[in-house]
Amino acid sequence: MTERQKLFSVKRRLKSFTFAFAGLRALFFNEDNAWIHLGAAIASIVLGFYFQISAYEWMVVVFAIGFVFSMEIVNTAIERLADFATQEIDDRIKTIKDLSAAAVLVSAITALAIGLLVFLPKLISH
Repeated sequence: MTERQKLFSVKRRLKSFTFAFAGLRALFFNEDNAWIHLGAAIASIVLGFYFQISAYEWMVVVFAIGFVFSMEIVNTAIERLADFATQEIDDRIKTIKDLSAAAVLVSAITALAIGLLVFLPKLISH
């Protein structure tokens, strides 16, 4: 067995999923904004089924949902790390946290724009 084969372990790969799911639990148990994003995601999915959107429209809607959740997860991780690094007020840490929050805002605005582009014409013509 080669060194590379020894390094790869199905058991370790499966274990990594438990860490990822623990991260999702931490997100939803500690971040109120995650629930807002989840509500918007569910509303988008329900509208997608109701209006029978195309495969292409599903792709962009699903991507937008994943984009927002990914940014919320990264933001939460950065905020936690910054809080761990120092409890003192530091303008540099504030800027870092503001930037990571801005990433979530930009992703949410992008998702809103996608939602309007996909669903607004269907809502108007319905």
